[in-house]
Amino acid sequence: MKFKWEWICLGFLVCSSVSTEAENEADSEVNFDNSEVTDIDEDVGVSPQVEYKTPVPIGEIYFEETFDDGTLTGWLFSKMKKDGADDDIAKYDGRWEIEDLKENKIPGDKGLVLKSVAKHHAISAMLKKPFIFDDKPLIIQYEVNFQDGIDCGGAYVKLLSNTDNLDLEQFFDKTPYTIMFGPDKCGEDYKLHFIFRHKNPKSGVYEEKHAKRPEVDLKTFFTDMRTHLYTLVLQPDNTFEVLVDQTVVSKGNLLEDMVPPVNPASEISDPFDKKPEEWDERAKIPDVTAVKPDD
Repeated sequence: MKFKWEWICLGFLVCSSVSTEAENEADSEVNFDNSEVTDIDEDVGVSPQVEYKTPVPIGEIYFEETFDDGTLTGWLFSKMKKDGADDDIAKYDGRWEIEDLKENKIPGDKGLVLKSVAKHHAISAMLKKPFIFDDKPLIIQYEVNFQDGIDCGGAYVKLLSNTDNLDLEQFFDKTPYTIMFGPDKCGEDYKLHFIFRHKNPKSGVYEEKHAKRPEVDLKTFFTDMRTHLYTLVLQPDNTFEVLVDQTVVSKGNLLEDMVPPVNPASEISDPFDKKPEEWDERAKIPDVTAVKPDD
């Protein structure tokens, strides 16, 4: 079985109680030439020793954004409200800005910053062309810096499904998506989501399939005030890898290792099944009608 996913745009959908920064790019199948840098003094706000150059993508690119031009050209803000939320916080009216990092900033290296406390944020942009997951790998990659820490919220992205009635200004938490990926936190529960929506071929109902929680301590990535690179790699053979700072933290098979699995087990236990009262425990039962053959 091979997936035939298709999507046409990318959205940042975030509920945040503090400021956060999603820097640089979210892309598919892309490698960047390394920027020319020297050692960074992490104890100062700006290091004059660093020369920054905007990364230039190579390969087949469906979306890339550095924010280095200081504008949000091509991005649309949601005008929707979050379902089930109180009226005073239901609107996706959190403010977005393009800014430098607060600490260890490199002149010219900018990022998308959430500016509003205790507000819902949603912003989206179209891909250059639809991506059809068929015979080529997909790479989704972007950087996040929780530069002021975070109490309850996330910095995940969604690849929205290619539907006829898609309106990016109507983007909200119920908008159909194909893939959701990125960090999320509330209290002391630290998560790194990888979720995809799969249409059940029999019922026609879409189901969310969740990757298992990474077996690494995610807390550091939310609390160290450093920029971290989050990467999702999907292969045509239905395998996936999740990486943080180019280190694999989770991997598996899209058909077998998601929860619930796309391909369910051939046999499942019935917790309500019980042995009948008339069950015969004898290993062998004599046949009273049997006779010995003549030969």
